[in-house]
Amino acid sequence: MLYRESLFDRTFAPLRRVLFGASDADAPGPALSESGIEKLKLKIENCLDRRGGDVSSRAKAADLGRMYLHLGPEGRRRFLLLLAKDYGVDRPRVDAAMTALQSVKPGADSSREERNLRATLVHRRVDLLTQFNALPQGVKFLVDMRAEILALLREEPSLQSLNEDLRELLTSWFDIGFLNLRVMTWDDTPAALLEKLMAYEAVHEIRSWDDLKNRLDSDRRCFAFFHPRMPDEPLIFVEVALVSGMADNVQVLLDEHAPEGDPGKADTAIFYSISNAQAGLAKVSLGDFLIKRVVDELRAELPNLKTFATLSPMPGFRTWLTDLLSNSDERSWSVEQDAALIEAAGVDEGRAALRMLLARGDWHTDETLAATLRPVLEALAARYLLLEKRGQRALDPVQNFHLSNGARLERINWLGDTSRNGLEGAAGFMVNYLYNLGDIEQNHEAYRGRGKITAAASVRRLLKK
Repeated sequence: MLYRESLFDRTFAPLRRVLFGASDADAPGPALSESGIEKLKLKIENCLDRRGGDVSSRAKAADLGRMYLHLGPEGRRRFLLLLAKDYGVDRPRVDAAMTALQSVKPGADSSREERNLRATLVHRRVDLLTQFNALPQGVKFLVDMRAEILALLREEPSLQSLNEDLRELLTSWFDIGFLNLRVMTWDDTPAALLEKLMAYEAVHEIRSWDDLKNRLDSDRRCFAFFHPRMPDEPLIFVEVALVSGMADNVQVLLDEHAPEGDPGKADTAIFYSISNAQAGLAKVSLGDFLIKRVVDELRAELPNLKTFATLSPMPGFRTWLTDLLSNSDERSWSVEQDAALIEAAGVDEGRAALRMLLARGDWHTDETLAATLRPVLEALAARYLLLEKRGQRALDPVQNFHLSNGARLERINWLGDTSRNGLEGAAGFMVNYLYNLGDIEQNHEAYRGRGKITAAASVRRLLKK
């Protein structure tokens, strides 16, 4: 099995030094041989027996962690598979606990037997993973370990149970009550942390230090959640622009040469980028709490703000559209529009014409061609957002996130993102989701309970076109 250098290979090297004070001279070899597996089992059992008190237990956990961090990708894969397959529940203990509970006479106090059975049903590896929590940078170690598990799941589905164990642990440790909200500024944030913002930005690439400085200017805000055990690692962060009116184009919003706005006169806060910084915290809910906290912070700081909305990507649109055009005979536009597409592309079929025109990298710069495509694509975009679902949930992942938080689908923006990513992912569309504070709870309940997509009339009119 071949591996390219991954994020884990790059981040584990400093963890070896910081987390456990290990030296590379202690490395057992990258692949974890059969003899290495036996040594690993002994280390795991030493950790699980918890003999010698807390100090001894931490030392054993550090030793095990050092071994893991010195392994290469193949060795870490074998390490994780061993945890997943050999360290679940202790079946003889479970059977004994069940027998003890069943032997309690009706009406007698069975609380001790119930507690014992509950304890035996916890996977043994959970006890092992919990021990890393007490180590310096141990929480970060587990977050990165889960990120590697997630990357391996497709080819190693037997890791799913281990993944769920770790997700449940991290969910309890990263409860919203434990997190700190910090405002990231150009002047007060350490350079090392600013570099991490640049690396972790997942929506609109930060191209330079000047670009980052512009995003941290006085008419901008960047808020991030931090965990006390990971004070130098943002968990998730949101970038906000303070403007007048609802923004419809991200290139205009991020223009480094645009004049600086007065935040005191702004009436709208635009959330234009939300980035999960830790892959290992996938499906650990943070983003919904972040937006609500940021809205509260902004309202307290700038009482003139009346509108809170996003300028969001529509990342799945082109994939859905390509599938629709390739695998369906359906044509959801008028005869006149079909004829215009055929004439523009010089082919004899409308769906093929639309595929061909969108494949042109410069279609959006040709005013005549863009005018031909616009009504067709806007109606398709409205259909994608209003009608296409996975079960009761919106097919588009960004839309699902914001609707789950109680937002309303407010506006579809033509050529809102003309970057390469924007054109390839969403045919240049961006979406405004409106967080109307008085309607959030009602919208959330309607979507989560009945799958209802709350949308502005202007969006629904696009569908009728």
